[in-house]
Amino acid sequence: MTKIETVRAAMVAAMKAQDKPRKNALSMLLSALKNAEIDKREPLTEDEANVVVKKEIKQTQETYDTAPADRQDIRDEAAARLAVYKEFAPADMSAEQIREVIAQVLAELNIEAPTAKDKGAIMKVLMPRVKGKADGKVVNETLASMMK
Repeated sequence: MTKIETVRAAMVAAMKAQDKPRKNALSMLLSALKNAEIDKREPLTEDEANVVVKKEIKQTQETYDTAPADRQDIRDEAAARLAVYKEFAPADMSAEQIREVIAQVLAELNIEAPTAKDKGAIMKVLMPRVKGKADGKVVNETLASMMK
């Protein structure tokens, strides 16, 4: 089952259960996935669908974080959507898994002791491997902690 089919099935279940907030969140996620598919002009791969879900989570988190303190309704809605979106997101890589990928990249680039000068070259090879599987900020921090 593709991610779109999975989200659609969950949305139908939410409609049958008359869970309007969940149905609305799933509807927004489904439309984001469909729009990405339309833009690509062919079905999304699992990784591409995961990137779309991660993007929706990030945008909803920003909405939650930037909502004025006196607008609890916006925060509640964003929190509910986040909970639903996270059900469909892949698990992020752990710091240890990220370190393993970084070690592989360092071996391929023949870099024994990475320095700040090497960071650009390392990230250029590293990011496509972890895209959609790990947050770029965490990857950057992990790499920085490994540098001399």
